Amino acid sequence: MLDKMEFVKPGDIEARSMEIITGELGDTDWKEPELSVVRRCIHTSADFEYNINLKFSKNACKKGIMALRNGADIVTDTRMAMSGINKRRLAEYGGQVHCFIDDETVLREAKERGMTRSAICMERGAAIKKPVIFAIGNAPTALIRLYELVDSGAVTPELVIGVPVGFVNVVESKELFMQADIPWIIAVGRKGGSNVAAAICNALLYYKDEVEF
Repeated sequence: MLDKMEFVKPGDIEARSMEIITGELGDTDWKEPELSVVRRCIHTSADFEYNINLKFSKNACKKGIMALRNGADIVTDTRMAMSGINKRRLAEYGGQVHCFIDDETVLREAKERGMTRSAICMERGAAIKKPVIFAIGNAPTALIRLYELVDSGAVTPELVIGVPVGFVNVVESKELFMQADIPWIIAVGRKGGSNVAAAICNALLYYKDEVEF
């Protein structure tokens, strides 16, 4: 078996993976920068269904890229997503990642109000006094609460990345934002995850070309 394995230098593994993904995708209607997002989601998950279930509002990727380049922060609902986002690249643009899930005041308030910590985290994110991108990869309750905050005018995100995973209210929470008048990237259906949320953020951060609307 070893003699059948492809030798790839460690530094070339990601590039080779992207070559394989591009080859298996074949002809596609995706244009840049959406194609870069789709490819990176497939790269992090090995799941080609993201070629089908990723949906984008008009110019969502371009608006997200410009927001990041202008110093927007990212708020996410899990430590896993936070750890997966390239914080050094984000800092080069003047941004940082926030995850409030371990904040003791969040835990206390969630218990007092009968809400999930993830939902309270969205309220903390909405209070940040600068442009913010929300990247939700785990909790549909976070996406639902964020929608309520957007609908009430409490926050206007630069972009919402809605890719929670699971079975309870996951599909419905995503469908809420697909009706919202703000930029969004959604993985329709039950699939998603913190790794996918981080991958989308990184795809936007790594995009090098000029962005034109």
